Amino acid sequence: MHKSRLAAFVIDNNVHDIEQANSFWENALGMPCNRSDEEWANRYASLQTNKAHPDILIQKVEHESRIHLDIETDNIKAEVARLEKLGAIVIKTFERWVVMQAPTGHRFCVVKPQRADFNKSSDVNIWK
Repeated sequence: MHKSRLAAFVIDNNVHDIEQANSFWENALGMPCNRSDEEWANRYASLQTNKAHPDILIQKVEHESRIHLDIETDNIKAEVARLEKLGAIVIKTFERWVVMQAPTGHRFCVVKPQRADFNKSSDVNIWK
């Protein structure tokens, strides 16, 4: 048995400077952008959302700009197997996440829990 749910909408941006994307999405959606001084801040940021809603992440990428979903789970291996049974395929496995592709061609990631309330929330799916 394992759990999973939608964790985030990730806005992939093929840009030279991530601040261009941060500024646009912050103003377009009317949500303050959380910026960081950390080393990874030149590639990632997040918009302030209601804690009950999925996160909205801004990410600098090398591939074409698009939006993808992150599905958070307490068991990546089991969730990947469940999604493969539904017709998804693994594109690439990383240390902390797996990139998959739906039968419709959409890419998404299976990740470890990201939202703080994952273990206590009633909105997670429990799979047997």
